[in-house]
Amino acid sequence: VLRSLGIPTRVITNFNSAHDRNINLSIDKYIDISGKTLHLTEDSVWNFHVWNESWFTRRDLGSFYDGWQVLDATPQEKSKGIYQCGPASTRAIKEGDVNLDYDSSFVFAAVNADYVTWLRYSKKRKERIYADTKKIGKFISTKAVGTNCRVDVTANYKYPEVKEISFKISYAQYKNSLMDDRKILVTAV
Repeated sequence: VLRSLGIPTRVITNFNSAHDRNINLSIDKYIDISGKTLHLTEDSVWNFHVWNESWFTRRDLGSFYDGWQVLDATPQEKSKGIYQCGPASTRAIKEGDVNLDYDSSFVFAAVNADYVTWLRYSKKRKERIYADTKKIGKFISTKAVGTNCRVDVTANYKYPEVKEISFKISYAQYKNSLMDDRKILVTAV
């Protein structure tokens, strides 16, 4: 419909798409002390989810948020009392501006939520035992114009994931540099 009105529109696919039911920007999994999964949340991770993007000028939000806007024709949650999603600025999503109207927090979580596992000891006590900050929002894609090739648009939604660098530091080599609390600051360049 939007294309027929002359509005540039494209289909977007997000792999490992988070469905954050409680809008806390994380997908929470709970286990008991035996390792059994506890069904305490309705959060989930879908293999993929598809939505549309359309190109709008955003007078309501300011020119910083002009450009591609997420519109989901299959919303799974109510927004302002009705089932709708968008238009959420991809710029707002990338910048983490989750307090804007039009479901930017929901779309942010879909592409960038942390996947957190909690060990639940009791109703009042839990411990975070695992967090994966890279699992959600992979290969965010659209189809290239005029071909069947995939175009990766992940950079429109999130900054590159930080790569972890593994290295060992000999205590003997740096013992004179250590402070009393035995911590050392290492900067990788």
